[in-house]
Amino acid sequence: MNKILIPVAIIALLLGLIAGNYFMKPRPTSANQSGAYVDPPGGDFTLQSNKGPVSLSDFKGKVTFLYFGYTFCPDVCPTSLARISAAFKKLTPEELAQVQGILISVDPDRDTPEKLAEYTKFFHPQIIGVTGTKAQIDEVAKRYDVVYRKAEGSTAAGYLVDHTSFIYVLDKDGKIREFLPHALPVDGAVAVIRKLLK
Repeated sequence: MNKILIPVAIIALLLGLIAGNYFMKPRPTSANQSGAYVDPPGGDFTLQSNKGPVSLSDFKGKVTFLYFGYTFCPDVCPTSLARISAAFKKLTPEELAQVQGILISVDPDRDTPEKLAEYTKFFHPQIIGVTGTKAQIDEVAKRYDVVYRKAEGSTAAGYLVDHTSFIYVLDKDGKIREFLPHALPVDGAVAVIRKLLK
């Protein structure tokens, strides 16, 4: 009996080690459509504001709050932008000069650069809105692992857009450092900014 159990136990142990090694390996954070992993998410992009092209790299040296939303959003978007604005208002002038907020529209059919400029004006001067063609928005959304789609029941006359609601916080080199929930307390956002400004 023991002669049978020992080889079985050794095989089980080896299988356990192999499985454990596989599942303990860190997993890449993003995948492209072919299934090949792309790590890390994020990266530079160029979209349109009401004043012309805007690239993420334009803000190198600043802590950037990146949010994907749209101007017709009834709840989550204005809440998120209001919290970013409130956090910016708590900064010193020296700190404020080193931060930037960017709203990337996930509704390119309705959000023109001019409409985004009017919308962001209600929040904070350090927040700008950018948009592009659907193909351009899709490309940026894919890079940042953002999902968006027209909500069920939408019509051509009026529709909502379901979308990822995290606030991405990028360091001075444009690398993602934090994913903040839209309901994060303002003081928590201020603490994140000050940590990244050090």
